[in-house]
Amino acid sequence: MAKASIFDRLKQDHDAHRQLFDKMAAATREKDDDRLEKLFDQFKVEVTAHAAAEEETLYATMLAQPDLREDAQHSVSEHKEIDDFLEELDGLKFNGDAWRRTFDQLKKRYLHHIEEEEEEMFPDAAKELSAAEEEKLAKLFAKRKPAELARAEAED
Repeated sequence: MAKASIFDRLKQDHDAHRQLFDKMAAATREKDDDRLEKLFDQFKVEVTAHAAAEEETLYATMLAQPDLREDAQHSVSEHKEIDDFLEELDGLKFNGDAWRRTFDQLKKRYLHHIEEEEEEMFPDAAKELSAAEEEKLAKLFAKRKPAELARAEAED
């Protein structure tokens, strides 16, 4: 079996985030606010840790390469936008009308972001990075992510 690349590892996280959105939608339909809140808290921690570890590994590498710098800068700005949505949601009544509207905006932006990464940025970066670099970044990501999860959980 081929060794996992950074792109494989990031896509696994994205798939887990999509599953969390599906579970949150089911909890909303079932009017299970407690479950929705737990899932949303899990999403916040997971996405925050994912973004930090991604920025410290793949994006840091991309920023150092002129052909990839613009893609990385764009994605970092989208991470900031998603973080702003999460912060805004923290200030709203959980699952109230304003919260749901803001959450829907967050979901739309986040799904757009990961689709753009997977369909455009990752293929562009894969052209510039060697298989060894991709594998090294995957290992570094795997090291960073648990520390970022612990940090995100402590802040939540």
